[in-house]
Amino acid sequence: MAKEVEIQILEDVTVRFAGDSGDGMQLTGSQFTTTSALDGNDLSTLPDYPAEIRAPAGTLYGVSGFQLHFSSSDIQTPGDSPDILVAMNPAALKVNIKDLKPNAIIIANTSEFDAKNLRLAEYKVSPLEDDSLEGYTVIPVPLTEMTMTALEELRLSNKEKERCKNFFALGLMYWLYSKPFEQTVQWIEQKFKKDEVLVDANKKALMAGYFYGETAEIFSTRYTVAAAKLEPGTYRNISGNEATALGFLTASVKANLQLFLGSYPITPATEILQDLSKYKDFGVKVFQAEDEIGAICSAIGASYAGSLGLTTTSGPGLSLKTEAIGLAVMTELPLLIVNVQRGGPSTGLPTKTEQADLMQAMYARNGEAPVIVMAPCSPADCFWLAMDAAKLAIKYMTPVIYLTDGYIANGSEPLRIPNVEDLAEIPVTFRKDPEGFFPYLRDENLVRPWAIPGTPGLEHRIGGLEKKHIQGGISYDPENHEFMMKMREAKIQKAVQDIPDLAVEGEQEGDVLVIGWGGTYGAIHEAIVHLRKKGHKVSQAHFRYLNPFPANTEKVLKSFKKVILPELNLGQLSKLIRSAYLIDVIQYNKVMGLPFKVAELEEFILAEIGK
Repeated sequence: MAKEVEIQILEDVTVRFAGDSGDGMQLTGSQFTTTSALDGNDLSTLPDYPAEIRAPAGTLYGVSGFQLHFSSSDIQTPGDSPDILVAMNPAALKVNIKDLKPNAIIIANTSEFDAKNLRLAEYKVSPLEDDSLEGYTVIPVPLTEMTMTALEELRLSNKEKERCKNFFALGLMYWLYSKPFEQTVQWIEQKFKKDEVLVDANKKALMAGYFYGETAEIFSTRYTVAAAKLEPGTYRNISGNEATALGFLTASVKANLQLFLGSYPITPATEILQDLSKYKDFGVKVFQAEDEIGAICSAIGASYAGSLGLTTTSGPGLSLKTEAIGLAVMTELPLLIVNVQRGGPSTGLPTKTEQADLMQAMYARNGEAPVIVMAPCSPADCFWLAMDAAKLAIKYMTPVIYLTDGYIANGSEPLRIPNVEDLAEIPVTFRKDPEGFFPYLRDENLVRPWAIPGTPGLEHRIGGLEKKHIQGGISYDPENHEFMMKMREAKIQKAVQDIPDLAVEGEQEGDVLVIGWGGTYGAIHEAIVHLRKKGHKVSQAHFRYLNPFPANTEKVLKSFKKVILPELNLGQLSKLIRSAYLIDVIQYNKVMGLPFKVAELEEFILAEIGK
């Protein structure tokens, strides 16, 4: 008779899967995420990829990880420190041990703790045999060996069988956290439907892991996390890149414009290109260009022809696009530019996150070339802000730079799917009447007309040379040049009328305000919640619109004695705030390729409160 296992109810859990880049950790994590979402949990994820493609197995720099925070209440981050680590080899253990909570559970794949892998992980003695893991609950499981045993009768090579060990680990975790496995079974059947043997192998590995937890008597406790009480509606778990793609797709539908994406693949933005390529039925045209310059120029051409032009990239690609962004500014065409920021400079940390491209977005063009700059604050927010970016680009006939980052792009959370009928239409006006037409005659918003080539009587010249006010011909007149410079800047500033005020969470005035922008929202928010529960009066305001700033920005900032600004850079927004409002912002900066932890923010803010 199997011993009785206690069922413990938890409010939230942070899980991390870690192994070689070929061990399927991203797949394992994403399946656990999907199952948790279907189980009703609120959640947030943090995939962590090695920069090297197929780094040597067993090495420290080849470790791939996936962290998931799931909860029965509202959460904003993927968790500071894991409650449980599934370590597929010694390198995965060594890389991740520093992040674990005290008394965390470690499920160690003992099959891989051999002399070779210990040497590659720079262990002199197996950590499973000395006292180095004292303070943790170590569960040794021969995952690889058990997988091979479960699949021994199948006609697959040993290498093919071994690849299924991630499903064994997943099945064990499903049992441990009382999760259903049916969704993953269906996924396996769909994914490998062309090969019945692979379907059978992965299903067997999954179920073997699940029932190993049931029968091996290695756990005295199982855990369960109740469904979160979310606003009623239909939800889907969505990554930031997926949400960005769907947001721009939805915007094109609401504007009744064809969406054209001109892009060149670059980590971590490539998934937007891949996702939009699936929507041909919605009229989406996707062009994979030969380089970044070709990509953005094709998008500008699409906008000139009356489509919604979009280009996607990361920091190095944005550098290459700068001259063409200036062209879009000069021609005054709507253009959407997505920069999924990553660690820099140069190639930098291509699979890690950073917020260090804000100054690049604001100023990195020759001449005075102002654009609208926006930054979503979470994976789900990417959907809503993408729609708003399209609306502003169209209304003000201007490029909009949309700054997300690797953390938001690869992370995921539930998105409440809106009713399409409830989404506002995006008005588009093409000039069709030749009577009184001039290509640079401006309306009340200082916006020139959008005239599609081939419209009778609306022939006009565009290009990178300065244009004459109203008539649009090439002009070298110095007074006209200065006038047009100021006009283009004034047009961008006009957009403030369509930007919501900066909202303050907490007291509307007082001693301490913590501000941020982009993907730092979740960590800052949870830190503020913790501090307020402890009796500290701390408020939060978060910037999603960075150029122009919301109209009430100065009033908000000057309503507090101290303004604290955490950023994943060396202080870029702080420089803009100081320049615009002469406020001595207290900086907290981090550039490690990793997002902020709630605990480190809480500690810093608490120290500033006490000064």
